[in-house]
Amino acid sequence: MRIIIVGAGKVGLALTQQLSIDNDVTVIDENGQLIDNIINVYDVMGVCGNGASYEVQKEADAAKAELLIATASSDEINIVTCLVAKKLGVKHTIARIRNPEYEAQLRFMREELGLSMAINPEKATAREIARVLRFPAAMKLESFSKGRLELVEYRLPENSALNGMQLSDLYRNTQVRVLICAVARKDETIIPSGDFVLRSGDKIYLTASPEQLSKFFQHLFVFRSRASSAIIVGASRICYYLTQELLRMGMSVKIIDRDERRCVQMSERLPKALVIVGDGTDSELLHEEGIESTDAFVAITGIDEANILMSMSAARLSGDCCKVVAKVNRRTLLDLVSAEGMLDSVVSAGAVTTELILQYVRAMQSASGSKVKTLHRLVDGAVEALEFHVTKDVSFVGVPLKDLDLRPGVLLAGIVRPNGAIIIPSGSDAIHPNDDVIVVTTGMALQDIHDILK
Repeated sequence: MRIIIVGAGKVGLALTQQLSIDNDVTVIDENGQLIDNIINVYDVMGVCGNGASYEVQKEADAAKAELLIATASSDEINIVTCLVAKKLGVKHTIARIRNPEYEAQLRFMREELGLSMAINPEKATAREIARVLRFPAAMKLESFSKGRLELVEYRLPENSALNGMQLSDLYRNTQVRVLICAVARKDETIIPSGDFVLRSGDKIYLTASPEQLSKFFQHLFVFRSRASSAIIVGASRICYYLTQELLRMGMSVKIIDRDERRCVQMSERLPKALVIVGDGTDSELLHEEGIESTDAFVAITGIDEANILMSMSAARLSGDCCKVVAKVNRRTLLDLVSAEGMLDSVVSAGAVTTELILQYVRAMQSASGSKVKTLHRLVDGAVEALEFHVTKDVSFVGVPLKDLDLRPGVLLAGIVRPNGAIIIPSGSDAIHPNDDVIVVTTGMALQDIHDILK
């Protein structure tokens, strides 16, 4: 597929890395040095210029492209870029739009301006944080089939009850229907079989219904009920969207920021939240605001290092009783924090945005009606968890899973029936029409449910 990416920032670079493997990609950016760097590393074409310019898009041969993705720093440039692309004949356009003032106009933009998809990175990141706060025992939580099935990331602590347990014994020992579908152990990523033995320090990824997940963590004596109070440091756009989400969940929210002007704006827009002018790194201030009795602490300032340090400090001050989430956008820091298990949970706006766009692209590439509905990337992108909707033309409906010749590195992690029933698959189960099927895979980019077979 021919794809044009406008904007060679963090998101544009991540998309180039992923999409250039199987697609014909052209990158447009006004910074010539960035273009040179990208074309030297990836097998892509590069055009230096303003992506909103008709002439620049013609030079990039936009008329022959199936998809244009606008990820420039300006919302307005992204919107104009997509308008020009539609006039040139590009079939699908995706724009990154961040300004909350445009939020109410997104439907109009999609319908009247021909946008295929509009992504608000800050709002998407806020939703990811809110999901984690609904289930604080998890490092990360992803949803499938409208929340009927959850995928949870969890690191096994020292002296965990699961240490030394073989997966085939998991149900007998816990009496809970969960499936451990991937394990990250040091530098190794494993799609485990029944004879795999868990070890303390493993980062496990498990799927189950929300009710079964709660029972599982209660069995491990690490269950935390949903957060009911939160301190957020950083009066940013993410803070605005996150506070809206948390207030709708019935939580009490305190916002801390050093900038008085931003605090005044935030208090006017969010009158139900308590907004405090102060320094989130000040342990005395956190004590005064009750960090010891607060359920969640979220650091989302624009400085990654500050977010990490504040979160580590909050965890220490609360005696590790507070769910801690930090926004870390820089890739090297993100890898370090994740590998060392320094924090409870880490989010990246760029990673969230990239994941949503890749999900859309993968659905476009699907050859049949059984397209990708949801896509989540795990273990720093080494594993993908995809949700497919099964149509009646899928060739292996009704066939027991034990009789399917699956590709290596592919695991069926869950089936959601049309009536909402959750199936943690065994060899005797089969896929039926209108099921939602969750597939976990390493080392390949599945585009269609038929790709799970050899």
